[in-house]
Amino acid sequence: QVQPVESGGGVVQVGGSLRLSCAASSYTFSSYAMGWFRQAPGKERSFVAAISRIGGSTAYPDSVKGRFTISRDNAKNTLYLQMNGLKPEDTAVYYCAARRDYGTSRTYTSWDDYIAWGQGTQVTVSS
Repeated sequence: QVQPVESGGGVVQVGGSLRLSCAASSYTFSSYAMGWFRQAPGKERSFVAAISRIGGSTAYPDSVKGRFTISRDNAKNTLYLQMNGLKPEDTAVYYCAARRDYGTSRTYTSWDDYIAWGQGTQVTVSS
């Protein structure tokens, strides 16, 4: 089973960019649909981005659409989240999630759809 490990968080100014990475300890990484979620202090966890196991389909909520890009490199067993135009409301702990999948184009937007999650990486956007 894949075990995600996030990295790349940090402190960035408003309007800046960060790229998060999620390394998966499984040679069957390409069998997993992947997603990103976040949780800010005092707020509920929310969906950020999802990608199908082959990478042909992606999904985003309106709050990040056009600013964030999810991608994956199955040869490197790594998932990415490129975040541009960061805002203070993007401040949160970001989690990578994995779900074993058998299709090629499905994306999953609910935390409960996934079976493995990383420990999270903090992103702080300062104004």
